[in-house]
Amino acid sequence: MTGFALTGVQGEYVKSSSEALGRVQSLLKDQQVGLIMISDDVSKEIKGEIASIRAKRAVPLIYEVPAPGSKKETTDYRVIMRQILGV
Repeated sequence: MTGFALTGVQGEYVKSSSEALGRVQSLLKDQQVGLIMISDDVSKEIKGEIASIRAKRAVPLIYEVPAPGSKKETTDYRVIMRQILGV
C-alpha cells in the first residue's frame, strides 16, 4: 500500500470481511471514488455481495487484487458477466 500512498492514493486496512463490506458500501456514496481495490483474502467471504454491487453499478470499479502469498486463481470474466446480467 505504500507505493499507492506515494502516488496520492488513499488506502486503509480492515480486520474482517464484514468490515470491508461496510467500508465498500460507504465508499459507494462518495462521487470522488472511481476505483476500489480489495485483496482477495478479504473479499473471499463477501464475493456475493461484491458481485451484487457490480451488477448494479459500473462506478466505482471494484477490483480484487491478490493478497501477498495468495494462490493464483484464474478469473472467468464470462461467468462474472453472466452473473451481472442475470443470464
